Amino acid sequence: MSPKRRKIKEDLNLNHIVSQQFDQAAALMREPQGLLEEIKKCDNVFQVTFPVKIQNKIKHFIGWRAEHSHHRKPLKGGIRYSPLVTQDEVMALAALMTYKCALVDVPFGGSKGGVAINPREFEVRHLEQITRRFTVELLRKNFIGPGENVPAPDMGTGEREMAWVFDTYDAFHPGGIDNLACVTGKPVSQGGIRGRTEATGRGVQFGLRQVFQHHNAIKALGLDPGLAGKRVAIQGFGNVGYYAALFLSEQDDCRIIAVGEHDGAVFDPKGLNITKLLRHRKRSGTILGFPGTKSIADPRAVLETECDILIPAALENQITLSNVDRIRTKILAEAANGPVTPQAEKKLLKEGMMIIPDIYLNAGGVTVSYFEWSKNLAHIRYGRMGRRLEESRGAQQDNYKESSSGRSISLADREIFLKGAKEADLVNSGLEGTMAMAYEEVWSVYKRRRRVTDLRTAAYIVAIQKIATSLRELGIFP
Repeated sequence: MSPKRRKIKEDLNLNHIVSQQFDQAAALMREPQGLLEEIKKCDNVFQVTFPVKIQNKIKHFIGWRAEHSHHRKPLKGGIRYSPLVTQDEVMALAALMTYKCALVDVPFGGSKGGVAINPREFEVRHLEQITRRFTVELLRKNFIGPGENVPAPDMGTGEREMAWVFDTYDAFHPGGIDNLACVTGKPVSQGGIRGRTEATGRGVQFGLRQVFQHHNAIKALGLDPGLAGKRVAIQGFGNVGYYAALFLSEQDDCRIIAVGEHDGAVFDPKGLNITKLLRHRKRSGTILGFPGTKSIADPRAVLETECDILIPAALENQITLSNVDRIRTKILAEAANGPVTPQAEKKLLKEGMMIIPDIYLNAGGVTVSYFEWSKNLAHIRYGRMGRRLEESRGAQQDNYKESSSGRSISLADREIFLKGAKEADLVNSGLEGTMAMAYEEVWSVYKRRRRVTDLRTAAYIVAIQKIATSLRELGIFP
């Protein structure tokens, strides 16, 4: 592994990249230019600078909320806390959210928000002040509400921040019966839904499972069908990367041979124990030094691991022309938004690599957010009314089978048959079905259209076509 990094000039602006990806797909479609321009443009961008008193000093913070498309309401998208947040990034992520929602048939328009801060530099009480004040600024411009714009967690935020957002919104709308639906990703005790925290990582797992259902395509990559035994390297050990690694290793028997974080990477060709790795990081504050592994301080070293599946689950622009020649994988699964630049992608595709695009693979979070939003509007937990009925019917069926066959059913089998669906079961079932159906639509376009040569273009075509149909049905275009 060479320590030298070639610095090659290329456009790393995510907004430009998303626009380029859109144009590449749109050029293969027979849609009016005016309609395509309507789909592509960002409808609104709100920028605000707001003051917060931190330790007896007034500090000013800058934040954004972009609303990309109003073809469906409400709009949906996370709020990220990062010192790297910019208006262009927020606009790009809002656009990706529009296409993502359309692709997986989630009836939302796309939005995104961010505040330019490093959350690690602030105490919890100060983060709460910043979150609440930013929420008030969104309220002032009608950029939040159950039927208008519904935020969710993103990089640097989680269910704690979403609870603060809800509480602030609720204080300004006392007695609002649907107030809980103003934000998703909340704690379960505050109207959240079981399975939301791990949803994006589980969506990565379900997406890869569906990819591996196409045996001929997998064999063409030089891989055996099935996820079992596949060597996986993951960049990012946050919410998405951790759960993707956990589920793939424990439920699909993958070998997680490398994990990278902002301060370095750890390697073990025999496979990492993900639960123990998380425990180690909580104790030491880093994944480095995990017993039995090789540690490298270079945070991007994990991307150069020779593996079967590489999962970038961190930031955008991680694979560029400066390191693309050192990428050694068969499948590149984009759990992060925009981890591969267009020029790097061209080189990888020429080499025969399969790239599973971000607008498909990381759609698990918004899918389960949709379930949470629906739950909040329905004011009842999924599975609450039907679970005991399912268990009762299961017991009756077991008794009938035993009496008619003269054979007893084992306790283990009886436990499976009698189990009624809990909320998490229904959420995971809905997510798996969503990821499966969306991939089959993408795969159909990829195989059916001669000029479509990659899955990303196919995914964009599916998304654009659905948005175009929606706009026509609204009478905006003939």
